[in-house]
Amino acid sequence: MATYFETKVKYDRTLETGAQKTVTEPYLVDALSFTEAEARIIEEMMPFATTGELAVTAVKRVKLDDIFYSEGGDRWYKVKINMITIDEKTAVEKKTPSNSLVQASSFKGALDTFLEGMKGTTFDYEIASIVETPLMDVFQANLDKTPVAKQDE
Repeated sequence: MATYFETKVKYDRTLETGAQKTVTEPYLVDALSFTEAEARIIEEMMPFATTGELAVTAVKRVKLDDIFYSEGGDRWYKVKINMITIDEKTAVEKKTPSNSLVQASSFKGALDTFLEGMKGTTFDYEIASIVETPLMDVFQANLDKTPVAKQDE
């Protein structure tokens, strides 16, 4: 299971008007540690920093069970569900919360993308909430980049 970190990045960005503005934006990074998350977000965002100055102002771990992508989605929505199970011994209904992130261009698009992604699941669930997040983008782990060992000369 992937570990996700929400990072906040402060940098100077050139606006469409040509003016420069300092912005602080949240991004989600798939990483193994806080240190890796900070290094990865700097690597990903450095090309967008107009002046070349960039600061990571916050890094926090985020618990997510799934991420659902949608072609053309420009926003990110957090979908909280309650998985419903029944204890066989006591016959009591139990609800276990689970959080997912959905990429979509609208609230309805987020709902549709989530429902499509959940097709074929073997458990019952109810949607507790769908909330638009301020996230700008999600950076998954790049498994193609494998470190090359340096050979002695």
